[in-house]
Amino acid sequence: MANLFQSAGLEASAPQPLAEALRPSVLEDVVGQSHLIGPEGPIGRMLGQGRLSSMILWGPPGVGKTTIARLLADKAELEFVQLSAVFSGVADLRKAFEAARARRESGRGTLLFVDEIHRFNRAQQDGFLPYVEEGVVTLVGATTENPSFELNGALLSRAQVFVLNRLDDAALRGLLSRAEAHIGHVLPLDESGRDTLIGFADGDGRYLLTLADEVFLAGEDQLDSAGVAALLQKRAPAYDKSRDEHYNIISALHKSMRGSDPDAALYWYARMITGGEDPRYIARRLVRFASEDIGLADPTALMIASEAARAYERLGSPEGDLSLAHAVVHLATAPKSVGVYEGYKAAMRSAKATGSLPPPKHILNAPTKLMKDIGYGDGYAYDPSTAIGFSGQDYFPDDMPRETFYAPKGDGREAPIKARLEAWSALRKNKNKS
Repeated sequence: MANLFQSAGLEASAPQPLAEALRPSVLEDVVGQSHLIGPEGPIGRMLGQGRLSSMILWGPPGVGKTTIARLLADKAELEFVQLSAVFSGVADLRKAFEAARARRESGRGTLLFVDEIHRFNRAQQDGFLPYVEEGVVTLVGATTENPSFELNGALLSRAQVFVLNRLDDAALRGLLSRAEAHIGHVLPLDESGRDTLIGFADGDGRYLLTLADEVFLAGEDQLDSAGVAALLQKRAPAYDKSRDEHYNIISALHKSMRGSDPDAALYWYARMITGGEDPRYIARRLVRFASEDIGLADPTALMIASEAARAYERLGSPEGDLSLAHAVVHLATAPKSVGVYEGYKAAMRSAKATGSLPPPKHILNAPTKLMKDIGYGDGYAYDPSTAIGFSGQDYFPDDMPRETFYAPKGDGREAPIKARLEAWSALRKNKNKS
């Protein structure tokens, strides 16, 4: 090992990056994941029972996936073998499995840790199955992507999925304290500077320690929030427009508007904008929301959402972003009704079930004598000509009983609509009795 350091021009005792120097040596030192590795957590219970099953560790970057895998191998007295799906291919997998089989025959097990396991294609993932089933390896895969979408069902059925938490402020502050103890003096930060440093880390412990390294090297001058911002380059928020985070954030925006919380809705909208989402995608979702969740409770919602989308097309970013924010707030504060949405779905189900039933003859046009002779238009009542502007006729097919699809609850502008529908229903029933 000393020769390797020397050949690189380094001493064996050369300083390590903080993230490596502070890598936990026991599971108890891993922060933020006690729900999994604590005595009552599922992994902790496994170890307490002297067993270890194959698993997938799913979580954001820098929360301890690799460290946990290494420590599990130590705890279970297994040989730790690490592969990266980014750099490894079929030959690497075959070599690892053959070595694991030979190791097993000599009485020692293997924990195979595969980083970014979702990057292996479906055929490569299937290649794990016989070795996991036979117990040749205990597989621990790590992924930042939703396993439900990225991993084979067959592989998921043979491995438990454990979700690792993004590190909270308390965990990140604990890491900074460890860094200060390791270095031997406190970071040159006031409280606002410390808060800013933690904010820059965005829940990533490894990145926090990398930033702390830079602060330690910057000198003795105490830094406030502005000083930290000037010294460090804040990375872009974790947001992938084509992956799981994309759907999580748009779901949060949608549900915040549905829950009539304009503040939360604006926050998630801003998260999407700062993450680089295409505002035109957001605009399409706002127009859909106006129809689906507001409907006739506030008919202006659809107009405002549509106009905001058009305004964005004219202005672009950043000017047009405000138009969409206007729509977000209007939709969040508008009364909600899914009456039309639910009615449309119910009508679609009925249309598929009833097939090609024709309209009743009395509402069919009769442009020819033959059509009149066979009853087209016979008995049709022109509603505007009636005394109350309502005839009460049946417009459903003759062989189909009347159904109610649209049933407004009466919120917002649907209140008078609900009242009219109830009055017309009563008139229709009275007409049928007579």
